[in-house]
Amino acid sequence: MSDIPPPPPPAGTGPDVAIPGRAAAHEANLADHLVITLPVLGEVVLPTPAQLSYYAGVATLLALEIIDWPIALVIAAGHALASQQHHRTVEQFGEALEKIT
Repeated sequence: MSDIPPPPPPAGTGPDVAIPGRAAAHEANLADHLVITLPVLGEVVLPTPAQLSYYAGVATLLALEIIDWPIALVIAAGHALASQQHHRTVEQFGEALEKIT
């Protein structure tokens, strides 16, 4: 094993490089999210009120034993994945708008 460090990343890449449109898309995603500042954790971004009510509904069905916990987990995970895909779409749309202007 040699002690040769890995080559540096190509110029224009890495976590410090801003991607055009990413900031605008990120702001659009956070527009209707709740941001709460907690003493130990700092800023915590909560889902939108509609998403919170959806998760509360799933939790209520679970608490009333209408559905079992594995089903509730699958429903909540599916909803979270669908929401994540929506946010990715909004970010890509923001990037496309940034390229146009």
